[in-house]
Amino acid sequence: MSQVTGADTTRADQGDRGDRAGAVPEAAHEIVERALALSRADGCVVIATESSSVNLRWATNTLTTNGASRDRSITVVSVVGRSFGVRTASTVGAPAGRGARPGDLPHPTDADGLAELVRAAEDAAREAADAEDYADLLGPATAGLAGGGPEQVTGGGAFTDPAARTGTGVFAAFARDLAEAFGAARAQGSRLFGFAQHGVTTTWLGTSTGLRLRHSQPTGSVEWNAKSGVPGGSVWHGQSTHDFTDVDVAATVAALRSRLAWCERSVELPAGRYETLLPPSAVADLMIYLYWSAAGRDAAEGRTVFSRPGGGTRIGEAIGPAGLRLFSDPADPELATTPFVTAGSSSSMSSVFDNGLTLGATDWIRDGALAALVQTRASARATQSAVTPMIDNLTLDAGGAASLDEMIASTRRGLLLTSLWYIRDVDPEVLLLTGLTRDGVYLVENGEVTGAVNNFRFNESPVDLLGRTAQIGAATRTMAREWADWFTLTRMPPMRVPDFNMSSVSPAN
Repeated sequence: MSQVTGADTTRADQGDRGDRAGAVPEAAHEIVERALALSRADGCVVIATESSSVNLRWATNTLTTNGASRDRSITVVSVVGRSFGVRTASTVGAPAGRGARPGDLPHPTDADGLAELVRAAEDAAREAADAEDYADLLGPATAGLAGGGPEQVTGGGAFTDPAARTGTGVFAAFARDLAEAFGAARAQGSRLFGFAQHGVTTTWLGTSTGLRLRHSQPTGSVEWNAKSGVPGGSVWHGQSTHDFTDVDVAATVAALRSRLAWCERSVELPAGRYETLLPPSAVADLMIYLYWSAAGRDAAEGRTVFSRPGGGTRIGEAIGPAGLRLFSDPADPELATTPFVTAGSSSSMSSVFDNGLTLGATDWIRDGALAALVQTRASARATQSAVTPMIDNLTLDAGGAASLDEMIASTRRGLLLTSLWYIRDVDPEVLLLTGLTRDGVYLVENGEVTGAVNNFRFNESPVDLLGRTAQIGAATRTMAREWADWFTLTRMPPMRVPDFNMSSVSPAN
């Protein structure tokens, strides 16, 4: 195992020492430079983030709460010899000092506190064992930057640019449409519940080797739950968005209303294997877990579903139908994400020594065959593989054209799921997962949804499912339900599985 020192986190409220003295909070890029200047280690990486977020919550056709928050954090990675130490400090709130501008935040450490943070990271590095993932820190000439300059990252902006921010204005059209939806729901006897949030996180990354990188990432999501008076009358819908301009409240509410109508007839079915239609959201939950399990080092050590019996990995082996592609691309216009590595810790999936490494499009599965696993520079060196770090978006596409509605229309008898919930790993060697269906399982007969079915517990492997799928539809942007707090940027197709394993009946409504 690589040595990972404790990433101790300290948290300061708005009255830190520098703020009480009346100082205007420093810009984040200045804090990065100051921390690097304070370093006495052999190498140093400093990552500063500033986030702003707003949210709305509603229940029983009434807007209940709204909120806004801002926070900053700084992470210092100190390298001493072949070991490293990590320390992080953060702050949440609004500034209180004289001279602070509206909306500014103090940094979690004043002049003395920042020095203490840097010294603590260095002390942790001196006490740590040599890191198995040790590598020279990257610089402008080695990080793969376009143009070779220290700030040449597409879409990153200048390193000295201020943080991008969000505000309640992002909800203007959404909130107006939401009020109209509440009135319609009351008239129809249904109840709407939900939560919408939007945030922008700006990251600055600086290294003692000369890297200076910046990226701003907008992230938004909205989750709906509609309920009727009939037993089991509960349906869910989720959507991710960059700016809420693509959120169609009327269309969403109409879809929820249709699903509630399906719940008026209740059908009890036993556990068993059923032909099942998985919507894009449920496919996203399964594929994200597959992706998170695709560490190249773990596979090479024989511990995962991607390990080849007898040694090595399954790279090159067919695990899905011809034409199937699972890939990530930070420059994807619809799913754009951070284009360089930011790592505050080391694991089989990441390395602090890779900070600043430029990310490019990566095929994990190509034409149905396993094409790559997540590799840090260290694990790639050990396994003689290409360096393919993790990227924060994921697309599954097989070139299908059918929509979920068209797949329903071509189903003689089967189940239609809405979403999956409480997914857990049962056996990592085959990636067997268990979980529950939630907020809508429906019976499809002769091309029509004829009623709502009881919930089930399932036992399935997403890798095995790829090899058994009978139909893959058109990929569309979607949001996983189980992993919505951690991974929102996905594009997935609906899938038809001929024998999805509903292992037991769940009493959950």
